[in-house]
Amino acid sequence: MRKFRNSIIAFVVALSSLQINAKIKMPALFSDNMMLQQKSNAPIWGWAEKNANVTIKTSWNSKVYKTKADASGKWKTDLQTPVAGGPFTIEVTEGTEKVTIKNILIGEVWLCSGQSNMEMPLKGFQGQPVKNGNEIIVRSTNKNIRLITIPRATVLEPKDDFEGKWEEASPKSTSNFSATAWYFGSLLQEVLNVPVGLIHVSYGGSSMEAWMNKEMLKDFASAKIPTTKEELAKDPNRVPTTLFNGMLSPVIGYGIKGCIWYQGESNYERANEYTALMKKMVSSWRTMWNQGEFPFYFAQIAPFNYASFHPKDYLEKYNSAYLREAQFKASKEIPNSAMAVLMDVGEENNIHPMDKEKGGNRLAFQALARTYGIEGFEFESPKYKSMEVKDGSVTVSFDDVANGITSYEKEVTGFEIAGEDKVFYPAKTVVRRKSVVLTSDKVSKPVAIRYLWKDFAKAELFSAGGLPVSSFRTDEW
Repeated sequence: MRKFRNSIIAFVVALSSLQINAKIKMPALFSDNMMLQQKSNAPIWGWAEKNANVTIKTSWNSKVYKTKADASGKWKTDLQTPVAGGPFTIEVTEGTEKVTIKNILIGEVWLCSGQSNMEMPLKGFQGQPVKNGNEIIVRSTNKNIRLITIPRATVLEPKDDFEGKWEEASPKSTSNFSATAWYFGSLLQEVLNVPVGLIHVSYGGSSMEAWMNKEMLKDFASAKIPTTKEELAKDPNRVPTTLFNGMLSPVIGYGIKGCIWYQGESNYERANEYTALMKKMVSSWRTMWNQGEFPFYFAQIAPFNYASFHPKDYLEKYNSAYLREAQFKASKEIPNSAMAVLMDVGEENNIHPMDKEKGGNRLAFQALARTYGIEGFEFESPKYKSMEVKDGSVTVSFDDVANGITSYEKEVTGFEIAGEDKVFYPAKTVVRRKSVVLTSDKVSKPVAIRYLWKDFAKAELFSAGGLPVSSFRTDEW
């Protein structure tokens, strides 16, 4: 028995030695069960002996690619991918050593990033469930959906790899995977009928600045770039550059179709900077990926009682309606982007809404319509268009209301009207097919209106397709 145990130990030691001395090393992104973007020049990279000749062979077309490692051993090339399909293999060879990546699918690959509402898994957080999450997990087995999660990491310098692996969708893998990303990806897979790969890169409580590098932040004086580990001790997920370095850097350049984003809660106190930060982050990510202006669809933060974070020093600027407004402005100023409105899922005392299906589905609606050209369904929430004042009443018109608006026969109480004195009063609201009419006996000459301009509020107006109208204002007071 002892002799057998010693033999096993010797074998493990020998195997470990072989792995340590291996010439070829592939990043976690390039591993069994991976997904590559279809009909593209998909980048692939890894490490070998310095200046070594590396050969890559793809089974879908038996094509052989030759490249050379640089002085540090890093090599990179592009693979021509066909239409969606699989499974396939990729063989990477240096000299007599070969690494084979198996069970590869080719389809649509999306990056899924943000903070806790993107991170929240289908099984929920401790004591915070995801609505219907358990039922979705049980039914989640699908070999045509592939998942990979980059683990949390906050560091001072950019990393080039991480510990993780691609997995086929199954209850075991989906229970710990982002609920928002799952709903997004599973709807895409069902409608498009092609394999879908989801790269999940998020960290609860993170600020946008943490997902940006030093170069992106050079024009933002409020962003203090850390230089020592001591500066990461408190709230490392909110320290500028740390998550870009630790989590995003290893996946930059991987072939994707687009990105979905769910973040903003940790920036609500600085809404005045958010639009500019987001524009810079998105444009910089796109430059780094070198894939042009890939789609960028994001979730608007849901209403929540943010005032509870400031029991003694609350300021008006902390009203999260300002952050939602900044997100809306970003959607108009960032090319090839769109926002999913979530006014109907917020919970007053829970910053992590249980209903992740609406957010994931609405992000998928944007992708299906805008990126994949599918028609016949609503994908845009109604948006404020104009206001017309006549005889003391205000008629408010909306864009993106082809089939009209509705309050589902409920009274609408979320509108306010102000006159030249800039004092807002509740408005009486009459809902028409594509507009609303507002009046208030306290405002004879209306000059401005607001709708659900509060930290926490519940959606009252929807498109006929069930998409909520966002909070908005016509003033800049």
